[in-house]
Amino acid sequence: MDIQDAKRLVRDCHAALDRAPPEALGQVLSDATGPDYLWRGFHPFGEMTGAGAVADRFWKPLRAALTRMQRRQDIFFAGASTLDGPEGVWVVSMGHLMGLFDAPWLGIRPTGKLAMLRYCEFDRVHAGKIAETAMYFDIPHLAAQAGQNLFPAQTAAHLVQPGPLTHDGLLFEARPADEGRATMAAIEAMIIDLGTWQSGLSLTDELARTWHDDMLWWGPEGIGATYTIERYARQHSGPFRAAFSDRSKTRHLARVAEGHFGGFFGWPNFCATLTGPFMGMPPTGKRGEFRVIDIYRREGDKLAENWVFIDLLHFWKQQGVDLLERAAEVGL
Repeated sequence: MDIQDAKRLVRDCHAALDRAPPEALGQVLSDATGPDYLWRGFHPFGEMTGAGAVADRFWKPLRAALTRMQRRQDIFFAGASTLDGPEGVWVVSMGHLMGLFDAPWLGIRPTGKLAMLRYCEFDRVHAGKIAETAMYFDIPHLAAQAGQNLFPAQTAAHLVQPGPLTHDGLLFEARPADEGRATMAAIEAMIIDLGTWQSGLSLTDELARTWHDDMLWWGPEGIGATYTIERYARQHSGPFRAAFSDRSKTRHLARVAEGHFGGFFGWPNFCATLTGPFMGMPPTGKRGEFRVIDIYRREGDKLAENWVFIDLLHFWKQQGVDLLERAAEVGL
C-alpha cells in the first residue's frame, strides 16, 4: 500500500475514534481494521484480537475516565519496516491523550482535573486495513499526575513531555527517501553500539559516537527525562547497565524511519536479569522482559532526541511486584 494512503487511513481512523460516542467505538475500529486484527498494549492489557475486544477493554474504559478526550499528537510518520516481517506499511503516531480525569481507571483515582496519558502507536496497514497495532502508554505517568507515585524514586525528571525541539514532527506529506535512510542509518549505528554493552569505550564516549552532546532522553515515569550525554549516562544509562546482567540480543518487530524521525518496537525488545538495585527497588535475581517503543529525531548524522516507552508495570510484575494492585489496595 502507498505510504501516503496508509497515513490517510490511520488519520481517518484516529479522527473517527476521537469523535465517536462510546457505543460506536467498536464499529469505528471494525470499519478500519482487518478480520484478524491484533492489538498489543502495556500491562494490564497485553495482546487482544478483534476490534470489539479492543474497544470494550481499552477504549471505552479510558474514554469514560478521561472525559472530553483530545489526541494531542507531536510526531507522525510512516514507512516500510527495514526488518523482515509481515507485509504492509507501518504508521507511527506519538503524543498525549488528554482529558478531564473524571472516573477511576486501573485503580488510579480521578482528580477532576486535566490529565495527559503519554502514548505511542505503531499501526501496520495492509490491503487497505489496519492489520495490527502496538499501542504503548505510560500508565505510571498518569498515576503520578493523580498523586499516586507507583515507584519509590526516579533518577531523572518527571515532566509532561513536549514534542520535538524543531516542532516539525507531523509528517503528513511525503519526505525525500534519502532523509529516512539517513535517519535509519543513525538509529542502526546506535543499536549496534548498544546491543552488547561491550563496545570497549567509556559510556560517555560510546554515546558520543551516535548522539549529540545536548541530547534529550524523554524516558518513562519511574525513570524520567534527562538532558545531555553526561547526565543521561549518570541518571539512566549507567544505573541501568549496572543493575542488569545477561542482556539478550535486541529483537524488534518493526523499524521505520521517514524524514528526520524514526523508531522501533519489540514484544519484547530484549530480556535481562535484575542483579542490582533499580528504580529504588532491590535486586531480585529474576529475568524480565522489556517491551519498548523508541522514537528518535535525527539532526545531521547523529541522534538528538529520544522518546521512550517501557512497560515497567509488566517488568516489575515479572519480578513479583504488582504495582497496580498495590496502588489499588492501599489507595495511594
